[in-house]
Amino acid sequence: MKKPLVVAALGSAQTLAWASSYYIAALLAAPMAREPRLREPTVFLAFSLALVVSAFVGPWAGRTIDRHGGRQLLMGTNLLFAAGLAALGLAQGPWTLFAAWALLGLAMGAGLYEAAFATLVRLYGHDSRNAITGITLIAGFASTIGWPLTAWMETTYGWRGACFGWAVLHLVIGLPLNAALPKVLASIAAPTPASPAAATIQDAPTPQHPMLVSVVLSFVFAVAWFTSTAMAAHLPRLMQALGASLAVAVAVGALVGPAQVAGRLLEFGVLRRVHPLLSARLANLAHPIGAVALLFAGPAMAPVFALLHGAGNGILTIAKGTLPLVFFGPQGYGARQGWLMLPGRVAQAFAPFAFGLALDHWGAASLWLSTALGLAAFGALMALKAARR
Repeated sequence: MKKPLVVAALGSAQTLAWASSYYIAALLAAPMAREPRLREPTVFLAFSLALVVSAFVGPWAGRTIDRHGGRQLLMGTNLLFAAGLAALGLAQGPWTLFAAWALLGLAMGAGLYEAAFATLVRLYGHDSRNAITGITLIAGFASTIGWPLTAWMETTYGWRGACFGWAVLHLVIGLPLNAALPKVLASIAAPTPASPAAATIQDAPTPQHPMLVSVVLSFVFAVAWFTSTAMAAHLPRLMQALGASLAVAVAVGALVGPAQVAGRLLEFGVLRRVHPLLSARLANLAHPIGAVALLFAGPAMAPVFALLHGAGNGILTIAKGTLPLVFFGPQGYGARQGWLMLPGRVAQAFAPFAFGLALDHWGAASLWLSTALGLAAFGALMALKAARR
């Protein structure tokens, strides 16, 4: 199977995986909360549990991909997604709701971007940067496709029917797509590292200080996940705190998705000629620049903020895959990626609550929190030197 077809199949499977897990809570939480024994905060707490579970599954999933390739594991996640969504559709109270989301968390930890990146690196080694960009370009439309489809299924069949519908799509579309991925021979290389800062690997570049590189990348990824999730949860409310109308707030939020895709196209075009570390540094500056402009100029700069935030977040999504590859090489990539992303997944789980608290106390000034984090991540990346290509 040629690389463009692999990227198309994996990117389409990732679109389905994201649309049916990460993006369903926003539309189904309210109808779920109309059940007698459920409330909307309970639904979002269960969703946060799924994100925490996914964080701790990541290292195991990456290690499995290092040894056996990603095809079988990703096929297994389609079955897990289907089971979790079916369980969610059958949930009758808090306990069954939390159990269903925990099952979805297992699928998310082994079936979203980090696993897809590790699968590509297992197939193509150092020559994976464009493939990683390619699947993020396709899956960047997960909300664009997923939200209208979820809304239609919920309106037509109810929220339980929407869950069952997504479960069926995993079996009839996702499973065949992942089954079409190439098989790889079992790894015969040195054992994968037990932690991200393990000893230098034979075919990898040699970072000056492996522990420093690992800590910096973990911190940068955690900031990226925290900020993107906080903005996804609170952007309309943030815009209104700055004085924008609800209509303007919604319109500004709608710019983020296309801006993310534009950022990934920029990475695929112009920025592919530069080192991924430079791309990541520029991307980490995008949100702080837009936030400062928004804080000083008010709602008039809201579209600029949305475009900068979205573009930066789109490029950072790719950086999560390319920076570990360029610093440590393909050997043991999956396990290392799982460890590096663990703090980010935990930060992602608590971002809506933490930033919501900041918004309650500080209003629009809570943007200084995400600005400070972005500048700190930029400063941390400046401490790193570009590794050998």
